[in-house]
Amino acid sequence: MAFNEEQQKDKLASIRRKEEEELALLLSKKYKTPYLDLSRTSIDPDALRLVPEDRARAAGLAVIRITGKNLQVAVKNPTASAIKETVDELHRMGYQPQLFLVSMQSLERAWSRYKELGAETEITSNIIDITRVGMEEFKERVKNTTDFQEFLNTKISLGATEHITNLLDIILAGAYELETSDVHVEPAENKVHLRIRLDGVLQNVTDVSPKAYKMLLARIKLVSELKLNIHDRPQDGRFTIRADGKDVEVRVSTLPGPNGETIVMRILHPKAIALTFEKLGMHSYVQKMVERELQQPNGMIITTGPTGSGKTTTLYAFIKKVNQPEIKIITIEDPIEYHIEGISQTQVDKSAGYTFESGLSAIMRQDPDIILVGEIRNRETAEIALQASLTGHLVFSTLHTNDAPGTIPRLIDLGAPPNIIAPAINIAIAQRLVRVLCQTCKKEVAASPDELAVIKKEIELLPKQYDRPPLENIKVFDAGSCTACNNTGYKGRIGVYEAFLITDAIEKLILRNPTEAEVREVAVSQGMITLKQDGILKVLSGITSIAELQRVVGF
Repeated sequence: MAFNEEQQKDKLASIRRKEEEELALLLSKKYKTPYLDLSRTSIDPDALRLVPEDRARAAGLAVIRITGKNLQVAVKNPTASAIKETVDELHRMGYQPQLFLVSMQSLERAWSRYKELGAETEITSNIIDITRVGMEEFKERVKNTTDFQEFLNTKISLGATEHITNLLDIILAGAYELETSDVHVEPAENKVHLRIRLDGVLQNVTDVSPKAYKMLLARIKLVSELKLNIHDRPQDGRFTIRADGKDVEVRVSTLPGPNGETIVMRILHPKAIALTFEKLGMHSYVQKMVERELQQPNGMIITTGPTGSGKTTTLYAFIKKVNQPEIKIITIEDPIEYHIEGISQTQVDKSAGYTFESGLSAIMRQDPDIILVGEIRNRETAEIALQASLTGHLVFSTLHTNDAPGTIPRLIDLGAPPNIIAPAINIAIAQRLVRVLCQTCKKEVAASPDELAVIKKEIELLPKQYDRPPLENIKVFDAGSCTACNNTGYKGRIGVYEAFLITDAIEKLILRNPTEAEVREVAVSQGMITLKQDGILKVLSGITSIAELQRVVGF
């Protein structure tokens, strides 16, 4: 009897499958779209890879065959907006998709083939495995931007549709290997510029054709989950590249322009978070001063500077310095740039109502010892962070000002009460990043009379706590050119810092709502080294050049 029941179940299932295929055939006539039964059709794994599985399932389609530029796309409902959007994007990538109407069971059969794709070659949404380009060969051949340009131009044909995935992979592999901070794709009238930022400075790599750019834009949008059909407003997304067994996050920003959308991919290289407190570049006196404040049980340590000056890296170095099993550390960031083991990191999500203000209030109920607030942007965040530092918490945060003395007027401008600012802040720090001269090719040069005059003046004004370098036979160095530094003369970056403690004199000044100049005067009188002075000490030590200090700080 059991055998007969099993036969009946199989027969019913067969009838249902047949009815579903017959319905799909009828619908194909209604929509005037060719019908396919995928149980009788082979599915090309390379075709499946064009659209990641989660995207394919969400849209209700599967790319089942690729022949040159021609695609066969299986769909259940050819009028669905998600299908139209994906098909339009495939068109922009240079393909010629042809739709075939299939049953749901056919689609499920196609989707089940995704699991057969090898881990090494699979492209999943939000993840690009750059080992597919052959990283060993890449590392052997690419040592600088010139090598990268040659590799990029010879390894693939920039305008060939079938190489679009390789194009993105090779760009990312080069950016990762050269330790660039971001990649810029900038469309011009007749060509598209590809540039990378090395040690804070943009460098040209190559130009790509408008056709290749369209395919590249589509691929980047697809993997970073941006809206494929939106080209007239900015979008932000993210994806991950997998290299050397590590996952590296990439932040993506698109911005509409007259010739197309500019793309910036910011690569959060893990080496940036590996920087320790001792390697930040602080002068030994400033380092000891900050180290003492890191050992305090409460108060605020605030770092200032423009975007890209390394504030977040400095705060992360502070976190690693104080991180102990017995200490609870919670962060609120926008976004989380690097993950640090052993601490609780949270990220602003405005759509869910989780802002710096609400998040900071929630964090206070978690009984933390140390709180990191990614940035103070408004009065509410400022007041909560300051109050937290007054109630037994050590608070780290950042603020956008030009220098350390500007911290006080900026907080007052945001609406923070001076009577809270004064007792809450322990130390204010400002910083910039200057490029380090390549030790292989740097060359000694003679400083001009004007440069010598500035150097001598600033050294003579150094606070008494600092050792003055001899002013006779002053030696300065300039950038050379070699393959070790991508022919830039520089390799790596280091911080220049100024910092002052909130002393009784500063506290009394704060209560009078001071100007930045007034704060600077008192801070300098009590021993603050300025950004320029710290930079000049690094120039005289052969760490950086006068030209670089002029570019970043002024001279």
